[in-house]
Amino acid sequence: MPVPIPRQRAIPAVESGQAQAASACGGPAGDSETDASAQAPRTPDTAGNTTDTVENHTTHTNLTLLLIEDDPAGSPIVPDMLDQAGKPIRVRTARNLTEAERLLTDDVHCILLDLALPAPGRSDSDDELAVLKHVLELAPRHAVLALTASGDAERGAEAVRVGAQDYLFRDELDGRLLSRAIRYAVERKRSESAERRLAEGKLRAQENRRLERGLLPTPLLEGSSLRFAARYRPGRSRALLGGDFYDVVRTPDGTVHAMIGDVCGHGPDEAALGVELRIAWRALTLAGLCGDQLLGTLQQVLEHERADDEIFATLCTVDIAPDGRRAGLCLAGHPSPLLASPGRPARLLPYDNNGPALGLLPGARWPRMQVELGAEWSLMLYTDGLIEGRVGEGRERLGQEGMTEMVRRQFAEGLRGEQLLRAAVNEVRDLNGGELTDDVAVLLLDRVP
Repeated sequence: MPVPIPRQRAIPAVESGQAQAASACGGPAGDSETDASAQAPRTPDTAGNTTDTVENHTTHTNLTLLLIEDDPAGSPIVPDMLDQAGKPIRVRTARNLTEAERLLTDDVHCILLDLALPAPGRSDSDDELAVLKHVLELAPRHAVLALTASGDAERGAEAVRVGAQDYLFRDELDGRLLSRAIRYAVERKRSESAERRLAEGKLRAQENRRLERGLLPTPLLEGSSLRFAARYRPGRSRALLGGDFYDVVRTPDGTVHAMIGDVCGHGPDEAALGVELRIAWRALTLAGLCGDQLLGTLQQVLEHERADDEIFATLCTVDIAPDGRRAGLCLAGHPSPLLASPGRPARLLPYDNNGPALGLLPGARWPRMQVELGAEWSLMLYTDGLIEGRVGEGRERLGQEGMTEMVRRQFAEGLRGEQLLRAAVNEVRDLNGGELTDDVAVLLLDRVP
């Protein structure tokens, strides 16, 4: 039960320290998307998400108050009010919540709510704050001031705990007091939103670190002369996780094993399954399995761990001989790698014996093909996100042929390693006219004598 607050109040709670105390005891929860300067115009970013404009509407635009009271004409809240810049505060009035919903446009900065109003459609008639809860659900991005009777300070303090930015006594208001309270409520809402975004940013950073440890592994190439580079980009805007995964390890006999795969779908469940498959692949490879035996075991892992029988994963594995001149290739429904060598244009490796994706056919087989690499080469493994982006405004996709031509040109321009992968992913995104909708993973192995 909140501690009663003295009845006589000449200034808003923020100036007497009461609002801070209420916040410290579990006060209002700010909205995670919009600050209270807020209701500034929202513009789409390149991924189609709305973001607030930089302009601070608490200082550059007249503040607008929405008064929700059953008898606004008889309210003492009639005197002219000015914001901190000396501009008049505009007032809209609504006699009930139905009218309030119609008047609640983006240019409203603050709501002054009479707690005595009934909440429509509420069965909990004994809840004294039902109308406030209804307004908070209706307007989560707006600052809210609760208006209550002078003898009901306890109810006002409870309103702040539920989510209002402050409370005021109905018969102790004047224009100056209300002006200051409105400005405070708007700024407090803005501060709460900023704190929420900061907390979300810290959580996002923690998730990023977990993503790097799990989805983007450190290759085990100690003792190998091969050079390694990789790029990963989740498809969804603001996503951290995707279903693509890859890994590279060198076994004691000097063979370098590389893998890239793609779990169907996007999101944390698919990413978790991808990480499980990657870890299983590394363990099985270090244990000496390869080819059909390795992929068959990975299919068992997928069938056991997937949440739905419709989930499948494509996979490409390559084992490069210790001399670096030849490799074994297995494809499980996955695009064939691209090989580039000096004096020879980039080309796709054979994919005639491509087996089915993991999880589609019980007892499936995946033939291992032997391919010649040569003395000097670059081998690029990728997921289908790199080739399924659109080209221009039509329905045409880049495809493997378009990607091959793009990489040929970039090799001819002298791009290698990280620089090549960065240029490839950026060009595919530019051709698509914006961010790709699918996850993209690309890894590159280079052998330079």
